[in-house]
Amino acid sequence: MNSENSKSYLYNETLPIEGMTCASCVGRVEKALKKVEGVENAEVNLATEKAMISSSQPLDLIAVTKAVERTGYKVLASQPIELSIEGMTCASCVGRVEKALKKVEGVQQANVNLATERAWVQGNAQVQSSDLIQAVKKAGYTAKQIEQSVSVQQDKKATEQQQLKRDLAISLILAVPVFILEMGSHMIPAFHMWVMDNIGTQQSWLIQFVLTTLVLIFPGRRFLSKRYSSIMALCSRYEFIGGCWNTSGL
Repeated sequence: MNSENSKSYLYNETLPIEGMTCASCVGRVEKALKKVEGVENAEVNLATEKAMISSSQPLDLIAVTKAVERTGYKVLASQPIELSIEGMTCASCVGRVEKALKKVEGVQQANVNLATERAWVQGNAQVQSSDLIQAVKKAGYTAKQIEQSVSVQQDKKATEQQQLKRDLAISLILAVPVFILEMGSHMIPAFHMWVMDNIGTQQSWLIQFVLTTLVLIFPGRRFLSKRYSSIMALCSRYEFIGGCWNTSGL
C-alpha cells in the first residue's frame, strides 16, 4: 500500500472542480495542487469532478483555488445547505442560531430568517448537515434539513452532456469532408483525379484549412482555452526567470 495514501492528515478538503475532460486534465490539476505550500497530498477524480487535498496544517483555500484556476479550470462553490429551524421567537434567537452554525468547522457563512424559519449555510465540502443540526440542537432549537427536489449536479451534468453531443455532431459535419478530400485522394486514384479536375489542389487545401479551423474555433474551443491558460502560465514563469537573469547582470 502506498504510504502516502495510508498516512492520516489533520486537515482534509474536498473541492468540486469544473472543466476537466480527460486524464491529462486530472494530471495538470493534481500537479498544480501539490505545488501549493502546505499541500502534502492531492488526488483528483475525473468521474466525480472532485479534488481531495490533505495537509498537516490549515489549508489556504484561496491559494488552492488560484492554483487550480491558473491551470484553466474552475473551483465551484459547494451547494448551500438549507435547514428548517423550529423554536425561534425573536431576533435574539436568530443571533444564537447563526452563532451556533458559524462555530461548526468548515462553515463560511450562515444566514437565518425568522419569518420563514429557515437557515442557509455555505461551507466547504466537509460540512455535514448532521453537524449543523446538532449545533442548532445545542443552542436550544430544533433543525432538520430541507432536501432539494431537483439535483443541481445532475441537471448540470445533463446540460454538459448535451453540449458535448452537439459539439461532436458539429465536429463530424466539418471533419468528414476533410477526411474524404485528403484520404480519399490517397486511397482512390480516380477520386484524386476528380478532385484535381473539378476542385483543384489549392482550392482543396483551402477548403480543408477553413473546415479544420472551424472545428478548432467552435467545438474545440473548450479544450484549447484550457491549454491556452496553461501556456500563458508557463510563459509568465519564463518571463520571471528571464527578468531575474537580466537583473542579476549575468
